[in-house]
Amino acid sequence: MSAPQNAADPAGHPTGRPGVHFDGRSAARPESHPEGRSGGGAVLPEQQRQVEDELIDTVLASFEDTPDPRLKELMQSLVRHLHGFIRDVRLTEEEWQQAVEFLTAAGHITTDRRQEFVLLSDVLGASMQTINVNHEAAGGATEATVVGPFFVDGAPEIPIGGDLARGAPGEPCWVEGTVTDTDGKPVARARLDIWEADEGGLYDVQYGPDRTAGRGHLFTDDRGRYAFWGLTPTPYPIPHDGPVGQLLDKTGRSPLRASHLHFRATAPGHRAVTTHIFVQGDRLLTQDAVFGVKDSLVKRFERQAPGTPAPDGRTLTDLSWTRVRFDIVLRRA
Repeated sequence: MSAPQNAADPAGHPTGRPGVHFDGRSAARPESHPEGRSGGGAVLPEQQRQVEDELIDTVLASFEDTPDPRLKELMQSLVRHLHGFIRDVRLTEEEWQQAVEFLTAAGHITTDRRQEFVLLSDVLGASMQTINVNHEAAGGATEATVVGPFFVDGAPEIPIGGDLARGAPGEPCWVEGTVTDTDGKPVARARLDIWEADEGGLYDVQYGPDRTAGRGHLFTDDRGRYAFWGLTPTPYPIPHDGPVGQLLDKTGRSPLRASHLHFRATAPGHRAVTTHIFVQGDRLLTQDAVFGVKDSLVKRFERQAPGTPAPDGRTLTDLSWTRVRFDIVLRRA
């Protein structure tokens, strides 16, 4: 038996999905249930199909005179895919209303210190896919991953070897590495912004506007080296007290993120990268709520016994601590 052929758009280009055209038009439609829902594989009546097709054409035409060609492309593609989704699932009016209420609730809970729409994008994988599209892995450059909702501009500067934790609770961690270009040349005075959650799973901004801990920036030295004291990353849940949390709960998904430490590296003449490092052996590496884990970013955090001298000469007599190396490679702009 031959495999079913994929549908094609009016120009003959395959859409990759049987029965659904790229322009939002559908050749095969589910049969109607008494309550108006759909299921099965019957074809829509011709008159109904024509009504739906004509609406798509009308909406697409409304953007024809958009002066910006890129905006026109974005809006018309959005219309095609959005209408295609509505027709594919035969969206009910009640479901549409629930979606509007969900987005409204996301807007209401969003503040300058909490971005529910970023969370929504993250848990749908849209944030990570946008990263993949715009930051192709090439030349051995450090891979990018999601920014997350808790980056804040204006983090304080710390010196090389300084304390990023600033009193945040957690196990101390010595982080060190270099920043180089793809030819292996050191990148001097590269700026590194770093932020992380404490052992309670909270970022400083979640405590209130007056707290700055587990966050800062520093610059590499003339040989591209950097080092600082932070905290050993631990798993934590993304904020799940809002509509995104309700979505995860209703779909049986966990809000937990794999243990990680955020980095953003920038340097003149080089392409900026926002990334994480993850903890080798973490059970959540394959279940990260925002799909941010990449194999190249999983690092070994080596636990040190209390009293083990640290690289900066410090001795933590009563505390265990960890150390990790993360070498960052930037592509030239």
